Amino acid sequence: MPVVLSTASLPPADRGERWHHAVSHTFVPLDVRLLQDEPSPGRIVGDRLGPLRVSQVQAGPQVVTRSRRLIARDGEDALILTLQQRGSSVKEQDGRETRIGPGEFSLSDAARPFRKKVPDAFRFTSFQFPREELRVRDEDLRALTATAFSGREGSAALVASYFARLAREAPHLGPSAGRRFAATALELLAVLIDERSGRYAPQAEQAAAATLVRVKDHILRHLSDPELSPPLIAAAHFMSVRYLHKLFRAEGVTVGEWIRTQRLERCRRDLLGPGAADRGVAAVARHWGFVSPSHFSRAFRAAYRMTPREWQRQGLPGTGSTTEGRADTGGGAVRPSPGAPLPGGQARGGATP
Repeated sequence: MPVVLSTASLPPADRGERWHHAVSHTFVPLDVRLLQDEPSPGRIVGDRLGPLRVSQVQAGPQVVTRSRRLIARDGEDALILTLQQRGSSVKEQDGRETRIGPGEFSLSDAARPFRKKVPDAFRFTSFQFPREELRVRDEDLRALTATAFSGREGSAALVASYFARLAREAPHLGPSAGRRFAATALELLAVLIDERSGRYAPQAEQAAAATLVRVKDHILRHLSDPELSPPLIAAAHFMSVRYLHKLFRAEGVTVGEWIRTQRLERCRRDLLGPGAADRGVAAVARHWGFVSPSHFSRAFRAAYRMTPREWQRQGLPGTGSTTEGRADTGGGAVRPSPGAPLPGGQARGGATP
């Protein structure tokens, strides 16, 4: 459920202290200086999607500072992406000072000092997450803090629209879906940073990478549909089947293999979940899009070197070990075959979005 923090019910003289506490509690510890003699009411609506802490903020003029003293005290290694919706702000970090206007977004790194001045009433949405969740080089990130990204064109527009929609839908998303969509958002942001750095692929390859992220996200949202197929996936993204296969071929895996891997990993998880013994193997398989129980059993055995029922017997409480290194009938460690999901859900030959 969203968390709401507001100073509207307080007299103006008491709002400053309460707002300072709310801001530091929502984000990282910050020094806050309000610029009005009688501070306007402030409001923060917060939600969480996996590693993303989503905050919709509106208030009056103020200056917030992340000093070396505060960094030394808490040492939090977090990044903050801010979508400016009303008013403007001036951000300072890493030797840059940049105005961020409505429709633009920016990045701040809480591991280094920064300052943000908002001279007028404002509204923005921020996304805070651990630095380790964004897989980009430190030097590339440092070069883009306190930089204005336009949300109106190019790759930055794709990132801005995805994050904005994610914030609107956050209250309606369950924990599992929230984590998946958050992972997609951070992968899109990483593509943008790589593109701006010019470090890796040319623009066409960056566009293909962003497209593949969207395609994988679509597949994961429709994974339980037994009719899911390359022609339907391609049609949903206005591309040819040939181009769809080309996107996955760059990662060394076919579309069908990637779908099967994701389905098998979710079946493997659900076979050990609450109520799995009562539901039965066939029901779990059907839930994740496997039409034929025999086909599912063969695919599961090929991936994990044991049948689904053997996996259940060894993993359910009171029936055997629940560790990944289970013993097979020959006494050796069971290892996923090529194409099987690795720990954490990553498939060999293709990264899970």
